[in-house]
Amino acid sequence: MRAAYIEELGPPENIRYGDLPDPVPGPGEILVRVSATAVNRVDTFVRSGRYVTPLDFPFVIGRDLVGIVAESNSREFRPGDRVWCNSLGHDQRQGAAAELAVVRADRLYRLPAGVQPTDLLAVAHPGATAYLAAFAQGRLAFGETVLIGGAAGSVGSALVALTANAGAVVIATAHPRDHEYCLELGATHVIDYRRGDLVEQIMKLAPRGVDLHVDTSGRNDLPSALGVLAPRGRIVLLAGPASRSILPVGEFYMRDATIRGFVISRATTRELRAAADAVNGSVLDMSFRPRTVEILPLSESVKAHQRVEAGGLHGTRILLEM
Repeated sequence: MRAAYIEELGPPENIRYGDLPDPVPGPGEILVRVSATAVNRVDTFVRSGRYVTPLDFPFVIGRDLVGIVAESNSREFRPGDRVWCNSLGHDQRQGAAAELAVVRADRLYRLPAGVQPTDLLAVAHPGATAYLAAFAQGRLAFGETVLIGGAAGSVGSALVALTANAGAVVIATAHPRDHEYCLELGATHVIDYRRGDLVEQIMKLAPRGVDLHVDTSGRNDLPSALGVLAPRGRIVLLAGPASRSILPVGEFYMRDATIRGFVISRATTRELRAAADAVNGSVLDMSFRPRTVEILPLSESVKAHQRVEAGGLHGTRILLEM
């Protein structure tokens, strides 16, 4: 099979495109003929070694795929089924950037009827991340107020759509050029994150404070976050592995606050299944779609990783087709 893989950790230029032996599914595993895979920021962390996880070399990169079942050792799936997965490529699981991939049955999900594979693939990772951050980690409830930083990005926009659909009051921060987009997704209020009086603006909109604070930008300004947090509010950290912030312990204590670090790579199969149901639902009702999808051939994996690491994609999702 043709695959994009690495033989050692390092920069994007370490990615090779070539032939590897076809994988063989074991008990309870499914062999999937891959149609396309996505390139996520977390994939660059695994490839570079910034996210430490057991890998076997040569290591096929990537975690998300859409495809068709080629061979099944599980009663749940049959050859020809249209499927997707978003949890390969780490923890000793080979990745998705290949013509064939082996997926455990409990990590594989059916593609809803009538849905275009690339439409779902584009939202699989940001949608699942957003769902788990808001509901599994953030415990967001109907009627609560959530502040979403970086609301126009891939994960941020998914957070806006999913939390608005769940009945939350959504305060989004974004560049003015993205305000209309955030409102279309369901945000109740949108604020320019560059404003010097950002905290004051948020408190005017939510005098009691926000119940959930999720910043997808990676800034992780904890003093400011605690300054707008309601009593017993929650902060979920899901970006910025290199960020540094000082926690105001006294304020944290007095507000009875909770801070959770969240990385989707540690989500349980049960959590991932719940997130997959949410992703399927959002694709079916068209409540969330990425702003731009760019499709490249798998042979351009190096270029794709370089662009993701460089930043500036501004909500653009890069997919790689076989």
